[in-house]
Amino acid sequence: MNFLEQIIASKITFTIILLTSITSIIAFPPNVRSIESVRKPEWFGRFKFNAFAIFKHKQVYRIVSYGFIHGDWMHLAFNMITLYFFGGLVEQTFELLFGTLGGIVYVGFYVLALVVSSIQDLITHRNHSYYNAVGASGAVSAVLFAAILFQPDMKLFFILIPIPITAWIFGIIYLIYSVVMSRKNLDNIGHTAHFWGAVFGFVFPLFFYPRLIILFFERLF
Repeated sequence: MNFLEQIIASKITFTIILLTSITSIIAFPPNVRSIESVRKPEWFGRFKFNAFAIFKHKQVYRIVSYGFIHGDWMHLAFNMITLYFFGGLVEQTFELLFGTLGGIVYVGFYVLALVVSSIQDLITHRNHSYYNAVGASGAVSAVLFAAILFQPDMKLFFILIPIPITAWIFGIIYLIYSVVMSRKNLDNIGHTAHFWGAVFGFVFPLFFYPRLIILFFERLF
């Protein structure tokens, strides 16, 4: 399948990537180099996740808008490349499962993943005006784990790791790492959102098609 065929087959995924890239580039904060003719750094403050603003000022849109802005080029690239590699598989599988509604379900799945992945932070930081978050990592984690549910035996390759890792094994490592790092709180990465996004991505298809868990284990053994 050439690149044009990939775009046609995964048009919603590519639309999300394009939209997120455009809004992120426009909204990059002042300390990040961007395209000066289009940038609006005030968007960064207006659309980032802030639980205090959501509760205190009723800015509910932030629970979704934060997923369409990123902190810098690397943050954006990492999320969009991951979405590129796994989004097409999930989008096309949803079309097989849900028929003509597959595209709508996929969009709803992605948006809902942004909401679900932020719920714990929403509750934990509702009185903390200083806590902010940006990025599509929660939703991208959901897409990744939906892909793992559909193809648990696929091989994943990483630049810094010389050997391929089976998807379901990577999934376990990812969840454990997210839990450990969220408890240690050593960096500015939203490990809690990664964890809940991943769980949501795995469970969501099972809610509609429980038999997928049988197919999941059949592919393992």
